[in-house]
Amino acid sequence: MLLSHLKQHWLSNLRGDILSAIVVALALIPEAIAFSIIAGVDPKVGLYASFAICVIIAFAGARPGMISAATGAMALLMITLVKQHGLEYLLAATLLTGVIQIIFGLFKLGNLMRFVSRSVVTGFVNALAILIFMAQLPELSGTYGTVTVYGMTALGLAIIYLFPYVTKKIPSPLVCILVLTAIAVYFGLDIRTVADMGELPDSLPIFLWPDVPLNLETLQIIFPYALALAIVGILESLMTATIVDDFTDTSSDKNRECVGQGIANIGSGLIGGMAGCAMIGQSVINVKSGGRTRLSALLAGSLLLVMVVFLDDYVGMIPMAALVAVMIMVSIGTFSWSSVKDLRKNPKSSSIVMIATVIVVVFTHNLAYGVLVGVLLSALFFANKIGQILYIGSSLSNDGKQRTYDVVGQVFFSSSEQFVGAFDFKEAVEKVTIDVSKAHFWDITAISSLDKVVLKFRREGTEVELLGLNEASATLVDKFAIHNRPDVEKLMGH
Repeated sequence: MLLSHLKQHWLSNLRGDILSAIVVALALIPEAIAFSIIAGVDPKVGLYASFAICVIIAFAGARPGMISAATGAMALLMITLVKQHGLEYLLAATLLTGVIQIIFGLFKLGNLMRFVSRSVVTGFVNALAILIFMAQLPELSGTYGTVTVYGMTALGLAIIYLFPYVTKKIPSPLVCILVLTAIAVYFGLDIRTVADMGELPDSLPIFLWPDVPLNLETLQIIFPYALALAIVGILESLMTATIVDDFTDTSSDKNRECVGQGIANIGSGLIGGMAGCAMIGQSVINVKSGGRTRLSALLAGSLLLVMVVFLDDYVGMIPMAALVAVMIMVSIGTFSWSSVKDLRKNPKSSSIVMIATVIVVVFTHNLAYGVLVGVLLSALFFANKIGQILYIGSSLSNDGKQRTYDVVGQVFFSSSEQFVGAFDFKEAVEKVTIDVSKAHFWDITAISSLDKVVLKFRREGTEVELLGLNEASATLVDKFAIHNRPDVEKLMGH
C-alpha cells in the first residue's frame, strides 16, 4: 500500500517533475527577493520562506503539482507591521497565520469555495495574469529597459514558443534561461541579472523562535495582520488549486489544503521566513513544464535553497530578461482569452462579475477584495434572478364570495415586495384562500410579508385560510410568524 502511494504521488512522473522543478526554482529566486523588498525585510527572509513552504506543502498539501512560496499578495500586507514593529513581530504573525489557517481547515471553511462562481474564478485568473505582466514592466522600461533587454526578452519568448516544435522532452522555459544566460556571459552583456536583485544568503536556515514578549499586547499587535494574511493566503491558495484542478483534470481536498498551508507557514516562521501561499504563476510554470506530482514541489523548494546557498555565483549570472520572458509566457498562458471572446455571449451578470473582479484586484492589488466583490455581486444577481421566479394567480368562486390565490415559486427578501403586491386587499369577498403548496418561504422577511398579507385581509373583515405550507416553511411560520398568535392585535398596536 505504501509503495503504491509512493509511486502514484511521488515517483510516477520523474523526468517531468525534475525538469519542471529546475525551471520553478530559477523563477522563484528573483520573485522571492522582490517580495522581500516589498515587505521591507532582508532577501533571505523571502528565500527561506519559499524553500520551507514549497517543501512542506509537498507533504502536507492536498494539490499535487501546485507551488506555494512567498507571494506579492502576502508581502503587501506585511509592510506596515515590519515598518512599525520589525522582523520579529512578522515572524510571530507568520506563526499565528499558520495556526489560523489550520483552524480554517479543521472547521472545513474550504467548503466555502463552492460559493465562488466560475465568473469570479475567471476574473481572479485574468487579474493575476495582468498583475504578473505588470510586474515585468519595470524590467522593460525606465532604468533597466534597453534595446539589449528588449532583444533578449524577445529572443527568450521565441525560444519558449518555438522550441516545443523541436522537442517537448525538455521544458522550453528552461532552455530559454540556459540559452540567454550563455549569451549574456559569452558576450559580456551589460544587463541586469539575478545578482543585481539583492544579496543571496550564504548559509542554511536555522531554527528561530520569534524574539517577542508572549503576552496579550503582542497578540493585539499581530492578530489583525495574521488574520488578513490567513484569509488572503487561503483565498489565493484555494483559487490556484481550482485552476490547477482544471489544468490537470483532477480534484483536490480544499480543507486539507487549508491545513497544509497553515503547517507550511508555521514551518516558514520557525526558520526566519515570511508567510506565503500558493502561486498561480509558478504553478502554471510547473504544470506547463511537465510537473504533476508532489515531487515537483519538493524538488523546487530544495533546489531553490541549494542554488542560492551553494550555486549563488552561477545563479547570479542569469539575466533578468530570461525570467521576464518566462513570466510573460505565464501571463499569456494564464489569461482566459476565451472570456473576452465570450463577453457578448455570456449573461450580462456573469460578465459584470468577471470584469468587476478583475478591476478590483488590479487596482487594489488585494485578491481578497476582488474575490469578495465578485462573490457579493454573484449573490446579488442570483437573488435578483431567483426573486423573479414567483407567480401568483387567483380565481373567484362562482358565488363571488371567495377568492383563491395560488402562489408558485420562492418567497424571500428579494421577492417579498412582489408577493405582497399581488393581493387585492380592497376586494369585497368574505373569504380568501392562499394556496402555498407550490411555494417556499426562505427567511424572516418572507414570513413578515406573509404576516402583512394575512393581517391586512383580516383588518378588511376578510377571513383568511392558509393551505399547503411545506415542512420547512411551516417551521419558520411557527417560530417567527405573528398572524397565528392569539395576541396578534396587541402586538400590532391595535
